[in-house]
Amino acid sequence: MARSDTPLATYQAKRDFAVTDEPAEGGKARPHAPAFVIQKHAARRLHYDFRLELDGVLVSWAVPKGPSLDPAHKRMAVHVEDHPLSYAGFEGTIPEGHYGAGDVIVWDHGTWEPVGDPRKGLAAGKLAFRLRGQKLEGLWELVRIAKGGERQEPWLLFKKRDAFARSHAEYDVVSALPDSVAGARKSAKAKAQALPATGAVKARLPARLSPQLATLATGVPEGAPGDWIFEIKFDGYRLMARIGNGKARLLTRGGHDWSAKLPKLVAELERLGIGNAWLDGEIVVPDQDGTPDFNALQNALDRERADPIVMFLFDVPFFEGFDLRHAPLAERRGLLKQLMDARATRRLRFSSDFEADVDSILQSACRMNLEGVIAKRADAPYVSRRSDTWLKLKCIRRQEFVVCGYTLRTDSPTRIGSLMLGVHAKNGELVSVGGVGTGWNDREARDIRRQLAALDTDHAPFTGGEAKPGRRRPGGTRHWVKPRLVAELRFAAWTPDGQIRHASFVAMRDDKPASEIVREEPRDIAPAPREKGTKAMKTSSKKSASTVGGVAVSHGERVIDAASGRTKLDLVRYYESVADDMLPHLKGRPCALVRGPQGVGGEIFFQKHAEKVHIAGVKQLDPALWPGHPSMLEVGTREALLNAAQFNVIEFHTSNTTSTHFDRPNRMIFDLDPGEGTPWAHVQEGALLMRTLLTELGLVSWLKTSGGKGLHVVVPLRMHYDNDTVKAFSRAIVQHMAHVIPSKFVAKSGPSNRVGKLFADYLRNGVGATTVAAYSARARPGMGVSMPVRWDDLTGLKSGAHWTIATAREHLSFQSEDPWADYWATRQPLGEAMKRLGFKK
Repeated sequence: MARSDTPLATYQAKRDFAVTDEPAEGGKARPHAPAFVIQKHAARRLHYDFRLELDGVLVSWAVPKGPSLDPAHKRMAVHVEDHPLSYAGFEGTIPEGHYGAGDVIVWDHGTWEPVGDPRKGLAAGKLAFRLRGQKLEGLWELVRIAKGGERQEPWLLFKKRDAFARSHAEYDVVSALPDSVAGARKSAKAKAQALPATGAVKARLPARLSPQLATLATGVPEGAPGDWIFEIKFDGYRLMARIGNGKARLLTRGGHDWSAKLPKLVAELERLGIGNAWLDGEIVVPDQDGTPDFNALQNALDRERADPIVMFLFDVPFFEGFDLRHAPLAERRGLLKQLMDARATRRLRFSSDFEADVDSILQSACRMNLEGVIAKRADAPYVSRRSDTWLKLKCIRRQEFVVCGYTLRTDSPTRIGSLMLGVHAKNGELVSVGGVGTGWNDREARDIRRQLAALDTDHAPFTGGEAKPGRRRPGGTRHWVKPRLVAELRFAAWTPDGQIRHASFVAMRDDKPASEIVREEPRDIAPAPREKGTKAMKTSSKKSASTVGGVAVSHGERVIDAASGRTKLDLVRYYESVADDMLPHLKGRPCALVRGPQGVGGEIFFQKHAEKVHIAGVKQLDPALWPGHPSMLEVGTREALLNAAQFNVIEFHTSNTTSTHFDRPNRMIFDLDPGEGTPWAHVQEGALLMRTLLTELGLVSWLKTSGGKGLHVVVPLRMHYDNDTVKAFSRAIVQHMAHVIPSKFVAKSGPSNRVGKLFADYLRNGVGATTVAAYSARARPGMGVSMPVRWDDLTGLKSGAHWTIATAREHLSFQSEDPWADYWATRQPLGEAMKRLGFKK
């Protein structure tokens, strides 16, 4: 028993450690990098436990809604008892009847750094700190809002504005990343070493490796969904990280070693725990909105203030003894993502790709003032040259030019007034392309003047054609320089005679040699060689479909449920996320489709047969299964499920029979349908009563929500009796319930018969009848989901639509096993049950 004056006394007094797996004490302090952890806790109400290591304990707050990356979203955080340091690694189930009963997972963990004295901050009720976690980063604040007398202190947790802040409407980190991170670090390297078999070759770490370069293009060739991977084009410096024997170096595309400029980035690369690798990426400095700011990056490098620099990694051409350059890009990126999911740090991040059409992504990038988009062939190898399998699509013309001369400002001979520029032609000659006179500040004007002064020469350096005089400025005497320096510019277009229009200076570049600078022209890229013929280029003239699981989703932005604001894309993504759970309930059964082209509230089409429309992947069954009727349908694959959702199918209903034995059902279903005025508690009680009767008959049953108003009780059967017999027996069970408990059950359908009562719908057991499938959404306001549950979970359900397409994935992230795991192997005879009920066939 802990003494009442110990820091953990309250924590220990609330728990029985003979029953719960929670640690009573223990854990090792981390004085130089104290830990933080956020545990997702599905107790009586789902919440997130936010804990900071301080003075040998975890100071803790319960955050009901979880953290938000949006500074405008201030989350309530209730200060609770201190926890032991060892609690930071706890995952498991706290038993029913005990304090905090429910499931706990480690949602995020990492280190934290207080801003100022954390003890004074806690005492004053205002604690600012930085987080370096796998999901949360940057500056945060906790503020106490207690007025005195509260049993537990209320605080607010919120994100401060910095490069890691994001709009909640754009990105909800709690919904986007619902799963546990525990164990990921331990297994990351082992997972990553399960290398892609395609093209991976055992080899020594190359001493040098030049980066693959992208070709400027007007669009990408049309092809199948998934042919291309789309990433944001970063406004930064391209760097290759070489890690040999655990030691990292950072090299520019020209081979210059920048390790000394970026010691903190080098240190974080070495903390990845990699022995040997080449990693390809780009360094940037995000501005306040998270957008890469090239001038800020230059300032950080020039002033040796590398702290805000972030490196986005997008490829791994070599890893731990394997040369991966001939492996497909998609497999290389999959390997890199596995590594970075577990090892991402404050400065090292995975460069995400986006599931949408290139036009939408490019438009979004341009609206966000980004430079553009990089499109990469998913099946392409890594080549150390410019290639057509990496394409850059820019929002505005932008490239590097050779600085060939300058003028000075009339009011200040220490500042440049304009630059004269050139590029190398195909024959290698340096030709003039005009000049630029804007885009720099005073400090940059002086710095550029100093750099150019050492390169002065008497003659123009152009070797092809003559320098264009351009627009003369007062006192603008031209000074020529040796063509050694490179400047990057934005500009509107090229003139017919090869001059740039409306140019603006961006920055001087020292990562690219002047000898490599040529005029970049967007190219129309031919289709990939594996495609036959020539297909038209995709351009931004037509809006295309988003892609989910390889299926193009048209009009994904269309709202299909006004009550919740959910879109067609939300629905398709939901089905993609639950496909592995849902397909066992669909595969091998005739399926009816409920289509809603206008969404919830619009006209609904119920389709059982294949005579109306054909959906890719949806199988047409042998018409001999149900003589006299058109072919029935089966949705047995992920492709079929997603294509059906793309075709406006909202609900999926399955038969009690299989696709091979339509005359012999292998399950019996009771749909507990509440009448008007029936309290939810009566529905729950009715389900328990139905289970009790079935148990007395010797039948085991399983439970699921309907996604609507009621519950479904499901009884797996041997395929022995025909549809009519099973339907008759299910009717006898319902009649028995109505006779024994008339205050709860009725045996007749119809709204007037079941006011305040339950109709256990046995009609679902008739020939050709169907019931909404497990995990299917419902075409009802809110878009509830039919969810399989354990009988022990019944009392915690709030309605038949307890979960929706917005919350079901959250629920499934806690499940360690299928609540219906034993259902699949259970096949029950009905003979004894019929005898006990006195039913005669």
